[in-house]
Amino acid sequence: MDSPRPVPFKSAERRRRLQTRDYAQLAAFRYTLRRFLRFSEQAAAEAGLTAQHYQTMLVLRAGGDGARLSINDLARQLLIKHNSAVGLVDRLVADGLVARAPSRVDRRKVELRLTPHGAALLAKLAAAHRHELQHLGPALTRLVADLVHYI
Repeated sequence: MDSPRPVPFKSAERRRRLQTRDYAQLAAFRYTLRRFLRFSEQAAAEAGLTAQHYQTMLVLRAGGDGARLSINDLARQLLIKHNSAVGLVDRLVADGLVARAPSRVDRRKVELRLTPHGAALLAKLAAAHRHELQHLGPALTRLVADLVHYI
């Protein structure tokens, strides 16, 4: 009788000190993050936005009251290309949620800011996101703590 052949990935797992528990923790972490991201996508859609539009507005507000960012700054924050950021901003400007203004520092550049309408919509969405994080927070905290413990 032939002995069972070793499973090819087992030696790679041994070298990297991975066990089923590690895969389960990573899968649970990913699932919980995806639940939050799915919530975010749905909340944005219900407000008439895409998830990227919400993220754009969030980045603009995160700079503080009266903060203005350039398109390049925004693209870096969203990890997207400049021309993609321009498209996002064009839609938000057309919807009256974001305004463009000449840069106070470099007249060749444009700075972005939320309009009062954009700030009000963002506040509503951010409150809903905070509530969802309060719901998912304990699970995320445990998952992160478990993952960090094994790093």
